Parts: sequence; C-alpha cells; structure tokens
Amino acid sequence: MPLTDVTVRTAKPRDKPYKLSDSGGLYVEVTPAGGKRWRWKYRIEGREKLLSMGVYPDVPLVLARVRRDDARKLLANGVDPSVHRQATKLAQAEGSANSFEVIGREWFAKHQSGWAISHSSKVIARLEKDVFPFIGSRPIAQIAASELLKVLQRIENRGALETAHKARVSCGQVFRYAIATGRTERDVSADLRGALPPVRTKHMSSVTDPALVGPLLRMLHGYEGTLTVQYALKLAPLLFVRPGELRTARWVDIDLEKAEWRFRVSKTHTDHVVPLASQAVVVLAEVRQLTGRGQFVFPSARSNSRPMSENTVNAALRRLGIPSDELTGHGFRAMARTILDEVHGFRIDLIEHQLAHAVKDPLGRAYNRTSHLPERRRMMQAWADYLDSLRIGTKSK
Repeated sequence: MPLTDVTVRTAKPRDKPYKLSDSGGLYVEVTPAGGKRWRWKYRIEGREKLLSMGVYPDVPLVLARVRRDDARKLLANGVDPSVHRQATKLAQAEGSANSFEVIGREWFAKHQSGWAISHSSKVIARLEKDVFPFIGSRPIAQIAASELLKVLQRIENRGALETAHKARVSCGQVFRYAIATGRTERDVSADLRGALPPVRTKHMSSVTDPALVGPLLRMLHGYEGTLTVQYALKLAPLLFVRPGELRTARWVDIDLEKAEWRFRVSKTHTDHVVPLASQAVVVLAEVRQLTGRGQFVFPSARSNSRPMSENTVNAALRRLGIPSDELTGHGFRAMARTILDEVHGFRIDLIEHQLAHAVKDPLGRAYNRTSHLPERRRMMQAWADYLDSLRIGTKSK
C-alpha cells in the first residue's frame, strides 16, 4: 500500500533501521537516530541496485516519487540511473573547474607578479565587478560571443566605454590562456572587434611651450609639502617616465654609481634603462638618505611597505595651483618628447626608446633595452642641463 505523508512524518525510530515501502521500488529507510532517507530499488542487467532519492523532510513524498519516475524513464531507455547521476556530477564539477572565473583567476595569478600593483589591482577589480558576476560561472568553452558582448555593453551603457574596451582585452587574454591550457578552442572576444564604439583619445595635459617650462620648474622646486613629494616633483620632469613607474621605483633597481635605473615596463612587458643625468643622481642621493633603508624610493606616507599613492603627484600639482587641464603627472612625458624633438632636434627613435615605447628596427624586430644607450645617455644629460637653464633663467627657450 502506498505511503502517505502522515505515515512518513510520524514514523518512529527503532533499535535497528527499518523500511516503509511506497510503490515502484521506492521506500523510506528510518534510522535508529530518527533520520529518514529515501531509497529506490531497481534492477539492470540482472543486478539489483539502490539509488538515493534524498532525505525527508527536505525531500517530501511527492518529490521523492517524481525523482523515482524520472529514474524509471532513464531505465526504460537502457540508461543506468546511478551511472547517469555520476556522469552528471562529474560534468558539473568539470564545468565548475573550467568556468570563466576559475580560469580567469588562474590567468591573473600567473601574470600579476610581472605587473605594477596599480595595473594588477585594476585588472582584477574590472573582472570582479563587471565580468565574473555575469559569465564567471559559465564553462568557458560554452560562452558565445553574444554573451560576452552583452557583458561589455552593460559596461558601455553606464558610460564607461574605455573600461568596456579594457574588459574585452582582459577577457581575450583569459580565453587565449584557456586555449593554451586545453580548456577551450576559440577566443570569442576576437569576434567582437568593432562591436563597441571606438574610444576618443584623450591626451594628457602637458606644458610644451619652452617659455612656460621655466616658471613651472620654479614652482615645482618651491613645493613645500613632504620631502619625498618634493623630490618626486624634481625627478618627474628629469626622467619623464610614466607616473606609475616613478612612484613604484625600487632602490634595488637603481645604481647611482653607474647612473642607471633599470626596471621592467609593466605596459609593454619589456626591460628598460633610464640613464641618470648628474642632476638626477644628486636628487636620488638625497632621497636615499631618507628612504634608502626601505624597498621603495617613494614609499607611502602610511606604510614603508607600499609605494606612494598614484594620486600624490597630481595632488601636489593641484596644491601648487596648476589645474588638471594644464598639467598632469603624465604630462612631463609629452613635454620631453615635444621639446627634445622640436627644439633640440634629437632623433625620434631615441626619444621613443627613452619613453619606453615599442620601437622596432628596419626588419621589424624590437630593439633591446640597451639600444642606443650612449646616445640616450647624452640626450638625458642635455635635457637635464636644458631644464636647469630654463629654471635658473639663463635660457628663455
């Protein structure tokens, strides 16, 4: 006689496990501890087997019968329900292990050590905020280009078009990593080239008129904030590296005796050499007396174990009364590039090398970090001498 919910609910435990049978091989097993577990007994290829259907009351009688009927349909088609369940669990586990988020985090972990802290934090934050919540749980091999496009359009629609483009690039890197590790066959982000509107290039504000550089340098040298920021402002125009490279500079990479600063450029993943003019060596020697025992040339005001904040230099420029539409920390690069080319006539390839831009030889091969180092050393010293003359007032242009 089939069971009723009342019968199952009121069944009392005994000294030994016992069964209350329903129909079609379904029964509930009552344990001495009072637990009630659904079981389904069936036969396949002459063998008797059992399949768990869940625990009462989480699985009520009605649901247990539905699960039994589903299993009987599989059995009628020659499929062993136990084997089917194991295969389903395995597929789910593999799908989870091969999900976009799992592979994305694996890719990030393998590459973040070669990136600047500011860059790596932005990459993972972008994925965690804008990508993982929407396709992170999906098996990467099943993600279609249309799914990824919806994710990117969601970013675009909130007015963050540049972020959408950067997210597409990061997703493409994750897909290509998955291809290399044998977990998918295609990079569907490649199908989305041109699907987003182009980003309008916004040039960093800069001072490129030599007549204005002298007054600017005098303002920088007159900054009365913390000593480390004072030194950073003096070095920024001398070295014209990227702001992130300056603030994360490490003493281990700087050799004052050789007058060189060697580091790996996070943006291009290439090694770079900055020849240090005598003026830069003097400034760094002074800074070393303050921060030389730590890792960073310009440590954070809150912790020596972290570099200066990425907004520190720009904030100092604002304190000096220089608006953001006139100059940013990045603008010293445009200043050097323009004046070294148009005023001093240095070769463009030397300037591009010193800016750590990708420069190739006539055969299309990338130059190594020591390319034209003697010429660049002379250029950097000439640049420092020129800035001094503008600041002191012995040269007007």
